[in-house]
Formats: sequence, structure tokens, C-alpha cells
Amino acid sequence: MISIIAAVARNGAIGYDNRLIYWLPDDLRRFKALTTGHTIVMGRRTFESLPKGALPNRRNIVLSRSGFSPEGAEVFPSLDEALCASAADDEVFIIGGASLYAQALPVADRLCLTEIDDTPSQADVFFPPFSADEWTVAASEEHPADERHAFPFRFVDYIRKHEQS
Repeated sequence: MISIIAAVARNGAIGYDNRLIYWLPDDLRRFKALTTGHTIVMGRRTFESLPKGALPNRRNIVLSRSGFSPEGAEVFPSLDEALCASAADDEVFIIGGASLYAQALPVADRLCLTEIDDTPSQADVFFPPFSADEWTVAASEEHPADERHAFPFRFVDYIRKHEQS
């Protein structure tokens, strides 16, 4: 199964200046719970944005054509090659950035989105648009703003609809 995981603002914003826009502890906890023990695939800039490098207890795959060789991660030149190399894995999570999300969207089985009820004042990276007609909401969980979360958000899991023949 190929899953895309992202935190997305109302306008589709996901990042600014190679950083996440939002710091939501419950979102980070969910990300860790979902991805631990699985393969994660990311672009080079996303890897470089990780404060401590490769994420522990996950198979880290980075897409790069530039000879990039990060410690604790495997490097492949394309999404197709990364997915072929991880074909035996039960679930692969695409964790960013925007161009990788756009490449993976047509082949993804599931979207694990944190939808944030806010539009940031600054953003330079956006999640690709997707058609609601192609997806079914499998689960949704609302979270109000509180002392640790400046904005209300919801966890939404979308599953790709498969056409009946």
C-alpha cells in the first residue's frame, strides 16, 4: 500500500522556507505512530529539513539524482525505482515534498491528511490538488484548538475509490 501523509492548510499550504508551517504535537505524534516500522520516501530537501537526519525505526528512502548520500538513508533517482525497491514492504509512506506528492498522487492508495483550519500568511510549498470524486473518507477525527494547538484541525484518511467493472 502506498500512503501519502501531510499536514495541509485550507489553501493547500504545507511549507515555507523548507520548514513545516504548523507545529501540532498531536499531528507529529500521529505521523510517528503511522510511519514507525514502515518505509518512508521523501525528496532531498525534505530530508535536509529533518532536524536530526534519518528518522529512527523506519526505512528512510531519499530521492535524489545529485549523488546525495545521507547517513541512515537509501537513495534512489526516481519514485518508480524507490517503489520497486520497497515492493515487499507492507506500507510505504510518501512524506514530501510537493513535487513528490504530485508524482505519487496517481499511484497512492491512501491519503493520511491533517487538515488545518487556517490559511497561513506565508507559504511557498503546496499540496497538489486532488479530486474528491476519486477518494472516499475512511476516517475523520476533529481536534479543537487548545493550549498546545493554535488552530483547530482534523485527521482525515482518504481511500482511493476503485472503479467497478
